[in-house]
Amino acid sequence: MNEPIKDVVATKYAEIAKAVLEGRGGSCCGSDDSTCAADDPITRDLYDEGETAAVPDDAVNASLGCGNPTALATLEPGETVLDLGSGGGIDVLLSARRVGPTGFVYGLDMTPEMLELARKNQAEAGVTNVEFLEGTIEDIPLPDSSVDVIISNCVINLSADKARVFAEAYRVLKPGGRFAVSDIVVRGEIPTEIRRSVELWIGCVAGALDEEDFRSGLETVGFVDVDIEPTRVYTFEEAEEYLVAAGLDLEVARAAEGRIMSAFVRATKPRPPVR
Repeated sequence: MNEPIKDVVATKYAEIAKAVLEGRGGSCCGSDDSTCAADDPITRDLYDEGETAAVPDDAVNASLGCGNPTALATLEPGETVLDLGSGGGIDVLLSARRVGPTGFVYGLDMTPEMLELARKNQAEAGVTNVEFLEGTIEDIPLPDSSVDVIISNCVINLSADKARVFAEAYRVLKPGGRFAVSDIVVRGEIPTEIRRSVELWIGCVAGALDEEDFRSGLETVGFVDVDIEPTRVYTFEEAEEYLVAAGLDLEVARAAEGRIMSAFVRATKPRPPVR
């Protein structure tokens, strides 16, 4: 990851983890309510009551995603799952239930404060088939061909080296393994003011790939059967308060109408041909 971007991301997410640990809540854009209201259209309403009831409150409070990959991915008992950018651990803990005691889930995060929070949530939930790892999504600390499924929730857009993320995901997946992530994706051009805003980069918008670039990036490293399914396309009314609070004027906010979406991205690492 580009070091300036990496440092800003790490600092902001450390602040979010500290806020949750101290009982002050958290949000995708940070702990400053002036830049991220509780009704942020990206992070709200992602999990149903049955899911939130099954994990500690702090795992819910630290949920910074833009989708629910655990609900959309097909996870089978006994599988090994890796969550890229696992944050407070909500998707890891939900995945651990899905794969059962014979399966295993790794959560990878670069922020020590988030790892502290995730391990606290793991202990509170009493989940044993989980391990949280410190590292970056551009340099995954796992062996080649070691996991069945990769999930992620609004994290890949934060990386300044997405080609490296895709290559690493491909490396650690087993042949036939699945890439199944939720992320922010854009359709067509969006205003340069949004692209240049570090605050919106942290808030899961400015670093988002165009859907065709996302598709070609996965295919370039070898993935097949790439599918990008929109799960929520943000309207001007939904995004207006969020974008204006981050310092953008209404004209710029209107230019983003219908061009920012949450999407579920699927792909497969092919099996070698049978000889």
